[in-house]
Amino acid sequence: MDSEMIPTKTEMDVLMILWKYGPSTVRFVHDKLNEQKDAVIYTSTLKLMQVMKEKGMLDRDETNMKHVYNAILQEGKVKGGMLDRFIDNLYNGSPSDLIVSLLGNEKTSAGELQKIKDLLNNMDK
Repeated sequence: MDSEMIPTKTEMDVLMILWKYGPSTVRFVHDKLNEQKDAVIYTSTLKLMQVMKEKGMLDRDETNMKHVYNAILQEGKVKGGMLDRFIDNLYNGSPSDLIVSLLGNEKTSAGELQKIKDLLNNMDK
């Protein structure tokens, strides 16, 4: 598997479910996807997960009647790679520019700012 592999939005949706809930059937993933957005056709979910297996993103346990899929890609590595690419493309490779942008964003609540302050204070110790 290519360590630079960046999942598509729909592949990332599947990975997020598998990272959160662990090994799951297509039906379970399909039901969770339908909770998140407009109706998805079951066969589309099945095909997507089969393609992700072929790409080396998922593994499939076929020992039972129901095939159970598991994420091969590690959450931290995928998110880290995507974040690195995001910072490179939008902030000229500067994490501090990203942080300044986030701190000034209207979506950043007082509670989140306090978490960031606490994190920074703990890093100094």
